[in-house]
Amino acid sequence: MDTHHQIVVDEKTAGSRLDALCAGIDENLSRKYIKELIANGFVQVDHTHKKPSYNVKEGELIYLCVPEPEAYKVEPEAIPLDIVYEDGDVLVVNKPVGMVVHPAPGTRSGTLVNALLYHTRDLSGINGVLRPGIVHRIDKDTSGLLMVAKNDLAHQSLASQLAAHSITRQYRALVKGRVEPDSGTIDMPIGRHPRDRVRMATVEGGRDAITHFTVERRYKQPYTLMTFRLETGRTHQIRVHMQAIGHPIAGDPLYGGIKGNPFATTGQLLHAEKIGFIHPRTEEYMEFTAPVPAAFQQVLDFLEKGEK
Repeated sequence: MDTHHQIVVDEKTAGSRLDALCAGIDENLSRKYIKELIANGFVQVDHTHKKPSYNVKEGELIYLCVPEPEAYKVEPEAIPLDIVYEDGDVLVVNKPVGMVVHPAPGTRSGTLVNALLYHTRDLSGINGVLRPGIVHRIDKDTSGLLMVAKNDLAHQSLASQLAAHSITRQYRALVKGRVEPDSGTIDMPIGRHPRDRVRMATVEGGRDAITHFTVERRYKQPYTLMTFRLETGRTHQIRVHMQAIGHPIAGDPLYGGIKGNPFATTGQLLHAEKIGFIHPRTEEYMEFTAPVPAAFQQVLDFLEKGEK
């Protein structure tokens, strides 16, 4: 089925290019693909057609229709993978910044799924040909650990553990400002932003979202290094919660962390550093960790030097 989106341009998004605004709705929709949709009449501004470069105005209604993708074969690609663990049932991979997890309209190649298909043909089929083996996702510009199911038995087990909130998921992030107290819990429901459909937000009536946090280091410069444990797994959960309490993640272009960011990083400084689960076949608990990417570590080293 076709997917339909409606966006009311607010004060924050006013002045944005039409193609950039539409591309922000879903990180899997490339700017090139959005331009094709605009050229073919799938995007309207107050019921009229505009050029991709059109600068939207506050109060305008943007209508976007994403046609149902045509059936196609996902091709294996020889993309290097950082595999942390693998056996006959599961695979744990450390996804780099900038990699989309699975193909979608406008993103046909270069995804984690393309790389996985080159590495192994043993992937669960529960999520169809576009998402073989994919049990959960992390954002394109968030790095870190993902579980992959190599058969349906493993997929069902891991998915059930996710639904029961029994998977250990720990993230590390650098956020703006000095966070107090040393630890705590953010319990705020999350749903689609009422005016800006590109973003999520803490909203009344949203889905339950619970994030536990611990402060690891407060720097002299106005940044704090933190770890997070997810009790739930909503879209952009940590990013939304930290913006909501006034400490957006450094480098986050969508939730306010990029303004005044001197680090010139690609995307948000957020890393899925630890994942733990019950093995689907052996029923033993397994836990894996991965260090933050080099660019993230360079920022921490820079802040550390400022302490001396």
